[in-house]
Amino acid sequence: MEIRKDPVNPSHATFNLFVQAQTCKDVKHHFAALCRQLDINPKDFSCFYVTLKERLNYWKAKALWTKLDKRAAHPDYKQGKACIKNKCLVLGAGPCGLRTAIELSLLGAQVVVLEKRESFSRNNVLHLWPFTICDLCGLGAKKFYGRFCTGSLDHICIRQLQLVLLKVSLLLGVEVHTGVEFQGLIEPTGDNGWMAKLQPGSHPAATFQFDVFISAGGGRFVPDGFKHKELRGKLAIGITTNFINRHTAAEAQVAEISGVARIYNQKFFQELLTETDIDLENIVYYKDDTHYFVMTAKKKSLLKKGVIKQDYSNAEELLAPANVDHEALYRYAHDAAYFSTGGKLPDLQFAQNHAGQPDVAMFDFTCMQRAEHASLVRERRGKKLLMCLVGDCLVEPFWPLGTGVARGFLASFDTAWMVRSWGMGVPHLNVLAERESIYQLLSQTTPENTSKNYAGYSIDPKTRYKRVNLSSIQTNQVRTVILYLLNRDLNPSQLLPIVQALKLLKWCQKHTLGYENVNVEDFTQSWRSGLALCALIHHFKPQLIDMSSMDVSSVVHNNQLAFSILEKELGIPPVMSASDLANSGQIDKLSMVLYLTQVQSAFTMPAKGKRFEYVLFAKVTRMSRHN
Repeated sequence: MEIRKDPVNPSHATFNLFVQAQTCKDVKHHFAALCRQLDINPKDFSCFYVTLKERLNYWKAKALWTKLDKRAAHPDYKQGKACIKNKCLVLGAGPCGLRTAIELSLLGAQVVVLEKRESFSRNNVLHLWPFTICDLCGLGAKKFYGRFCTGSLDHICIRQLQLVLLKVSLLLGVEVHTGVEFQGLIEPTGDNGWMAKLQPGSHPAATFQFDVFISAGGGRFVPDGFKHKELRGKLAIGITTNFINRHTAAEAQVAEISGVARIYNQKFFQELLTETDIDLENIVYYKDDTHYFVMTAKKKSLLKKGVIKQDYSNAEELLAPANVDHEALYRYAHDAAYFSTGGKLPDLQFAQNHAGQPDVAMFDFTCMQRAEHASLVRERRGKKLLMCLVGDCLVEPFWPLGTGVARGFLASFDTAWMVRSWGMGVPHLNVLAERESIYQLLSQTTPENTSKNYAGYSIDPKTRYKRVNLSSIQTNQVRTVILYLLNRDLNPSQLLPIVQALKLLKWCQKHTLGYENVNVEDFTQSWRSGLALCALIHHFKPQLIDMSSMDVSSVVHNNQLAFSILEKELGIPPVMSASDLANSGQIDKLSMVLYLTQVQSAFTMPAKGKRFEYVLFAKVTRMSRHN
């Protein structure tokens, strides 16, 4: 029997340290050392992985190469040449950002990932659907994290998942930069293509030019041109908490709670209420790096226990930091965890979050955000940019159901399939229409209605979704809109949209002239008070609105009135909520041009076929009505 000895080759020892590293900083440090020892340039993305395999002749590495080679050999990637001419910027090194970066790298693209944080510190534990377990095993997850899904475990903490995906990304030639803040896109000038404005501005990635931009920056980061809509339900207050896991034998014996809901175990929740005054709808407990609990608490209980100081009907006011007694919240979370585990975790000590505080959070499950469309194309000075959303900024997860990372990975694959089409020269409208066709399915996906052939999953949607119609959205349903209005560098063939936009502005000015407190000068601030929209309505349909009763200070009321009339009488859906238009720091010019174009069309009925042709994105009425 062959006895394997500890490595004496320095690169072998460094590879072991890289595989075992438990912080983002250590992963990057050992990876850089490995590249130096093997004399490989990590920026040489096109042949990095091949060169690494050749020079790291180590038996522990070979087991990993076997798995990655199997993935890379899939026909979808066309031997790593499908997107060989594409350069992709991925914003966010969360699980979905890194998982997308891996697929783009396998397609042959040059991929750069930017992450604002310096470290991975999220303790919360993610529930994994069977396909995600199979997918991660295929990337060598157990090589990097030996406890991954051992036995019946079907979860992993976010931090460990990020570490696994970071290591795979680096091995495949993805550049990952941490401590870099994205501050916006820089439009092409001269010979330069699309670039990113970064902080610090001197960062090497600031010179990277790309034609694909993937936003995986979290639920509250939405790039210009994309719009979110809210899905509101009954008030649901979620609490997540993490306790230190000392990995003792006693702790290992405590049973996990995969999900207990009041409707299925009323006795348990009644006993919890009787003994502690804690009233929950459900609770989940997972063991990983921490003891992780997530629960949905009733407002009345939180008020009675002093967690919430004062009752408000508005959820934002109710859960505002100033209205929460954090010490009472800690006690509430501790007592719920202690009771639900039968007191078998007697020494419950809170783990710390990234700020060094007890890792306990309370937030509103009531309102979920969902992007209206998943992709768009921008063009400036002849240079096109494909923009895509993945992760929470596409569809926010519903924590109690554990849908986040599963649907997040599905969207990563869908996005990679889209970039594949982009790289292979498929017409842009077709690329967008197909992406939106697939996106319609995402919110309805469950383990039951997706394919059970997990080993057969690829970036091709047909391998994953049982009933997918890649052309349910037609190219003629993908609207074309002008994004910006003045560009002196446009060639003559591009001037028509500019002229049309200026005509639209003059039309608005003409028909609002003379109205008090109305002065239309642009497509943004001139519309904030709502009076300009009301004036347009009054000019064409004076019977619908009484301008004498309008108050310039009643901004939300004015906008809501105008939006309601235009939707009811003319069938034009609102461009955004009245409060958003009144309170947002910056009004999106793209949306206002689209909206006012529809208003103009409704009032004047111009000849068919006139439309703007500068930014392409799928804005499908059918989707907005049914999703």
